[in-house]
Amino acid sequence: MFKTSVLALRSGLFYLGYFGVTIFLSTAFILIFPFVRERSRYAMATWWCSFILVWLRLTCGIRYQIRGRENLPTQPAVILANHQSQWETILFYKLVFPVAPILKRELLNIPFWGWALRLQRPIAIDRSKPREAGKSLLVQGVERLRRGYSIIIFPEGTRTLPGMMKRFSRGGARLAIAAGAPIVPIAHDAGLYWPPHRFLKNPGVITVTIGEPIATIGGNDDSLTETVAMWIEQQLVRRD
Repeated sequence: MFKTSVLALRSGLFYLGYFGVTIFLSTAFILIFPFVRERSRYAMATWWCSFILVWLRLTCGIRYQIRGRENLPTQPAVILANHQSQWETILFYKLVFPVAPILKRELLNIPFWGWALRLQRPIAIDRSKPREAGKSLLVQGVERLRRGYSIIIFPEGTRTLPGMMKRFSRGGARLAIAAGAPIVPIAHDAGLYWPPHRFLKNPGVITVTIGEPIATIGGNDDSLTETVAMWIEQQLVRRD
């Protein structure tokens, strides 16, 4: 009971700072973004990511370690990763630069944060229309990759509990093949410490493993998707 109370207090303190800084920085970004270049907007957005990660460590005791950092793309690439938490969306945005995020269209309507995010021209898709979403991802994704931006995709489509993995969609592999871009797989266990759809945060060290880039020219979207899914699953099993 005492431990739960402490976790609740620490988590509450985290969210107090989280929402306060998000409102402040989002408002500042909305005012500043129209006057700065597009890539500078992405650099500025990483300020928010950096604060959240530091604040999370100070309030909730959640740290992280990265393995395979040398595998981070030096050219535009499609990043495919498992999805367990909100945490990885924050880290990856800071870790990969420049990057074009893919997100649900309704997130752009969230006050302050969504409004600021809209100015960064993300690839926003309507998941209620899978066929249209797939076409939009392919067209906009190829355009962003050719302009020098990497793309982050969570093939599971939604967050899953630790120890579980949903079937990976082929959209990410299909996009990489169309653009002739490599795939960089990333595995992590963030859900153990920032569980999906839960208020309490658990102290500990999140492990992020970045795999070697996978060439896609002449590849098949089915086999590439399966290769990535198997690699991520193997990385997660090794931590159990």
